[in-house]
Amino acid sequence: MIRYDYLWTREAAAGRDQGKERPACLVAAMDPVVSPRFVVILPITHTAPGNDTVGIEIPAKVRQAIGLDDAPSWIIVSEHNVDEWPNGGLAPVPGRPGAFSYGFIPPRLFAQVKDKFLELYRRKQNSGVRR
Repeated sequence: MIRYDYLWTREAAAGRDQGKERPACLVAAMDPVVSPRFVVILPITHTAPGNDTVGIEIPAKVRQAIGLDDAPSWIIVSEHNVDEWPNGGLAPVPGRPGAFSYGFIPPRLFAQVKDKFLELYRRKQNSGVRR
């Protein structure tokens, strides 16, 4: 989990090229020997998924362990950003100067996020923004 300037697909479609710094989930990365290296980043939001949005809720224990606030949060798996790694979109975690990562989510939750993301991606029910 990182802090990242995530750009929603609706924002990119409206011509924006910057988003809002928010927690995000780094879900996939290209081979580290390939240059530039690209990563797939999923947004985390307090807004519950609805209509065309698919998200996986982050359990309260996990939110607490990685330092997110107490409000319910979802990892959105129905859209993503693709960006070079490392990149200028990384931002420090609030209250933790010099830290750009919240930490890791449990393997079972990560597998659930990854599997659902890949399922939607294969069915072309996932939108992305290349940064």
